[in-house]
Amino acid sequence: EQAQWCAELGSPFTAELLRSFGTSLEMGGIIKTLVGDWAGNPRADALGLRLAGALHHAVLSSASAELKSVYPTGETYPDFETIWPVVETYLAANTETVTSFIQSPPQTNETRRAFMLLIGVNAITRRFGKPIHLLELGASAGLNQNFDAFYYDAGSWQWGYQASPMTVTTNWNGPAPEFTNSVSLRDRKACDQNPLDLSDEATRLRLKSYVWPDQPERLARFDAAADIAVLRGTMVQKADAADWLERELTTRPDDAVTVVFHSVFFQYPPLETRQRMTNLIEAAGASATDDAPLVWLRYEPELLWNRNAPPLALGMTCDLRTWPGDNHQILARSDGHVRKVEAL
Repeated sequence: EQAQWCAELGSPFTAELLRSFGTSLEMGGIIKTLVGDWAGNPRADALGLRLAGALHHAVLSSASAELKSVYPTGETYPDFETIWPVVETYLAANTETVTSFIQSPPQTNETRRAFMLLIGVNAITRRFGKPIHLLELGASAGLNQNFDAFYYDAGSWQWGYQASPMTVTTNWNGPAPEFTNSVSLRDRKACDQNPLDLSDEATRLRLKSYVWPDQPERLARFDAAADIAVLRGTMVQKADAADWLERELTTRPDDAVTVVFHSVFFQYPPLETRQRMTNLIEAAGASATDDAPLVWLRYEPELLWNRNAPPLALGMTCDLRTWPGDNHQILARSDGHVRKVEAL
C-alpha cells in the first residue's frame, strides 16, 4: 500500500525499495531479521518509511559510500538488481544502527501544504478582517509556520516575493483566490509530541532523510524552508496536542481570530484523542464572538469527516469551520503532497 502511494506521489525509487522490503520479509531475508518481531502495528507505524528513512540517512550522512553510489542522483539511479544487494549488505552490517533509527516515527513537513494554509488564512482574513492568532497542531519542525515567507507559483496565480529563497509550486485548477492586500498574523504558536530543532544539524539531517531521495525539488525546498525556520528562530512547543489545545483555547485573545490549523495530522492520534480535540474546538466555538471568532482550518483526508469523500487521488481536503455560527466551507482538494489542486 505504501509503495503504491509512493509511486502515485512521484517517487518510483521509494516504491521499488518498499516492494523489495516486502519480498525480503516474505523470503525471511534481512528485513525479516530487522522487523519480523515488530511489536506495534507496521501499517500505523509507517514501518516501511522508517526503514527507507534509515537508508537515506546513511546516504545523506555519508555513512556508506557503497550505498551512496547506488542511490538516486536527481531522479537517476541504477536498476534494482544492482541496488538491492548493496542495500541488503548495508542493512546486515548495520543492524544496531538501523534498529535504533526506526524506533522513532517518520516526520515530514511537506512544504507544498503551505498552499492550503495560505488560501485558508486569506479566506479568514477576507471574512473577518482581523489579526490572526495561529495555533498549529502536530507541527514537527514548524516549517510551514513560515508560510508567509514563501513565494507561491500556482501557474495561474502567484503570491509573495519572488526574491524569497523558498518557492513552492503546484498545478492549480479552478478559480484563483481573491487575495487581500495583506495577511496580518499577530502571533503564531505550534506544538508537537516530538518537536525538531532545525538549528541542530543532526536533527535537521534526520528530518531531511524522510524526504524521498529521487525527488530533488522536495529536497531543495526542505533546505530552503529549514534555513528560513532557523533564521526566524521558529519554535515548536513539546506537548500532547489535546492538552496543549485545551490550554491555548482557554487563553485565546478576545480581539483576534483564533485559527486552529493542522495538516495530515489528525489521522494519527488515537480516536479518543481526536474526539477530545474536536470537542474542545466545538466548545470554544460555541463561546466565540464577533470580536473573537474561532476558525478550524484543516488539510486532512476527507474521509475523517465525510464518508462520501471522493476517490483517494484527491482524498485530501482543505476546509474550514468558522464560529460564531459553525459555518463550513470547502476551499480545495488535493493529494498528500499538493501536486495538483482542485479549487472550489
